[in-house]
Amino acid sequence: MSVFFRIADALSEPHLERALEQTLNVLARDLRLDAAWVWLLDEERNAFYLAAAFDLPPYLREPLHMTGEPCWCMQAFFNGEFTSRNVDVMSCSRLQEGIEEAGAGATRGLRSHASVALRFGDRALGLLNAARSQQPALSPHELETLETAGAQIGIAVERSRLAELAADAARAEERVSIARELHDTVVQDLTAVALHLENAAAKVQTSPHRAAERIGTALELTRAALESLRRNVEGLRDDPLAGETLSSALARLTREFISRTGIQVVLDLHIEGILPPNVEFDSYRIVSEALTNVERHAGARRVQISVRSDGQTLSIDVDDDGTGFDPAASSTGFGVRGMRERANALGGTLTIESSRETGTLVRAAMPVTSP
Repeated sequence: MSVFFRIADALSEPHLERALEQTLNVLARDLRLDAAWVWLLDEERNAFYLAAAFDLPPYLREPLHMTGEPCWCMQAFFNGEFTSRNVDVMSCSRLQEGIEEAGAGATRGLRSHASVALRFGDRALGLLNAARSQQPALSPHELETLETAGAQIGIAVERSRLAELAADAARAEERVSIARELHDTVVQDLTAVALHLENAAAKVQTSPHRAAERIGTALELTRAALESLRRNVEGLRDDPLAGETLSSALARLTREFISRTGIQVVLDLHIEGILPPNVEFDSYRIVSEALTNVERHAGARRVQISVRSDGQTLSIDVDDDGTGFDPAASSTGFGVRGMRERANALGGTLTIESSRETGTLVRAAMPVTSP
């Protein structure tokens, strides 16, 4: 099977990070690469983040060395020096730093890489880097293969972006529709009830004192329900995630985390239907706090995040490959307590599984409607 058919098959994986990793594996076998990695451009921050990698040398496996800090190839990208024909081997400032700091063994002899700008039409999407220690200069045929693979990757990245935008738009439109429907039905009904009760209170003739007390109580309850419902409708219109869906907000969160820390994150999202705003907000906070703990304490290189909902239950897993700890022997910090309180407030649970040198798994599960 042609390498391009195998790449197309790899890119059919719905989760972009996995698709990119599988594609790098295909390229590594076909081009005899010792390492390969993909930088993608976060357009909101105008910064790169490491989206996928194949067999990075020891020095580049350290998250500190693979943050979005500009390197030579990134600067060339921003300067507009990459074109569809400008694919060549260039010295790597990150690898050079590794050799200077820790010797050639830290980079497994890698000093340079070939780079391809990832684009879709006029959209600049990122960079594909491929490195070999022996014969680092790729042949014209190999460069053509890398360039064509880059074009395939560009299409997949743009497809993923458009799918995310379409999902966000659909869910936002559905939320507006729900808010409008609530306003046109329930709110108006409750308003009518309040008006009828006020009219009845004015006309009561028998047992006026007791009737007035009961109707007055009913009016207070009705007005309170009306105000509560109005707040909920506004909550639907004003998303607590600043207009983003949970999926979009988590994608942004992980991009920023990767760019800032260099720790690779694989995000697996499968959410059916619409989640209530409070569930989305607290779920986002749980994942955010878990990532904060990874950054501060775990010493991890990779994090797997899974957020899945079947329409009844929402489950969250944040699994890192860091140093781990003994939950029974460690005091619970405010961050962990906060995550657990958020899960409990939604009628769910949060557990932490960890031990020394095995990493940490934060696992939460809650119903999609709060109790």
